[in-house]
Amino acid sequence: MWKEIPVPFYLTVHFFEVLNPQQVLQGAKPVLSQRGPYVYREYRHKTNITFNDNDTVSYLEYRNLFFQPHLSNGTEDEYIVVPNILMMGAAVMMENLPKFFKILLSGALAGLKQKAFMNRTVGEIMWGYEDPLIDAINMIVPGLMPFKGKFGLFIDFNNSNSGLFTVNTGMKNISQVHMVDSWNGLKKVNYWRSSQCNMINGTAGEMWPPFMSPTSLEFYSPDACRSMTLVYEQSGEFKGVPTYRFVAPKTLFANGTDYPPNEGFCPCMQSGIQNVSSCRLNAPMFISHPHFYNADPSLVSAVEGLHPSKEQHGLFLDVHPMTGIPMNCSIKLQLNLYIKEVSHIIQTGKIKPVVLPLLWFAESGSIEGSVLKQFYTNLVLLPSVLDYLQYIFLGLSVPLITAAAVLMAMSKEKCSLFWSSNKKSSDSYKANQAISAKNLPPIKGTVMREARL
Repeated sequence: MWKEIPVPFYLTVHFFEVLNPQQVLQGAKPVLSQRGPYVYREYRHKTNITFNDNDTVSYLEYRNLFFQPHLSNGTEDEYIVVPNILMMGAAVMMENLPKFFKILLSGALAGLKQKAFMNRTVGEIMWGYEDPLIDAINMIVPGLMPFKGKFGLFIDFNNSNSGLFTVNTGMKNISQVHMVDSWNGLKKVNYWRSSQCNMINGTAGEMWPPFMSPTSLEFYSPDACRSMTLVYEQSGEFKGVPTYRFVAPKTLFANGTDYPPNEGFCPCMQSGIQNVSSCRLNAPMFISHPHFYNADPSLVSAVEGLHPSKEQHGLFLDVHPMTGIPMNCSIKLQLNLYIKEVSHIIQTGKIKPVVLPLLWFAESGSIEGSVLKQFYTNLVLLPSVLDYLQYIFLGLSVPLITAAAVLMAMSKEKCSLFWSSNKKSSDSYKANQAISAKNLPPIKGTVMREARL
């Protein structure tokens, strides 16, 4: 179960299409329409498994995604209007550079016929497309975009691993099983501005130590470049199996002003979004809950078309507390791009500063089928049967003990009657002997005395 997780996982992606790109260029509020879902079956398997001498095990976990047309509302060939991520990202990244560089970039963009918004297919946005802009930007500012070839938001998500995890086996201390010892050989990352924010805490997000308490759980997410803490919300059941539900606290993506421990993740904007530029090639990217759920209301009102709700956009984990195994989960995140007008780059028009949602996705899975049946039988049904049996045996023991007590009492009564009867017989015998001796005539002579003896 640990090497190849038998639970069916699905990646569900929703895109935000910009309905009024020309108006946005003139300073209007973006109007968004949610497209999708586009659903992918996700398979995970671990390789390079190495057991170390310090009671840890190292491994690489690969993900493979396969499009599921029957579960999707649309195809990968559909076109969607979204921001030109490379162009708008590069413009914001170059905002503070000398005017000369920005004019060069604007000229290159004009020559390549690049615009602030692009119309591309779902497949291209997800898995990559060739763009000559990458080479042009690197010629103007070498190293600004340190990659070549295709660009896609999920290009590193498919047929790839999430880094080398080394986790505890729990051989000496079961409370440490699954806890991360290092990631890519690091005890902590260096993306953030405080040691607390750089810490690698919790597990790899697949399992937790057994005998959990209803408080909180932690895991390290390479996709978010940080450790995350979820808090206990309520106890419940998943198809008959008892669970603890853990959810994201409102402070998860709060800024440093509203929640000082998050100061290390800054520079910050409004609460509810986290700046991940430091681990995303310095691009002005932000992560959040879908539809800016639990975020500052100003982020929602800056665009049209968002409708945040806990039921649809809140992430959760339902974990069996005795084993630490997730029974049902849905981890949801939204990718956002900060765009604005940048002086001397005419392609940015008069765009007002806005954190613009690009897409949101959910990685979801639940135990089902034969695995669920085996889990339920071994960890719910059998313990319940044993629990009932102890009460049955206790109930049966009461009449058995009562019967034994009655039998003992009856046995004692019979012994008492027998002893009393024997005593009376002995007393009668002695009395008769005495009467007989009294009625006999006196004995004379030795012969008679000897005869009596």
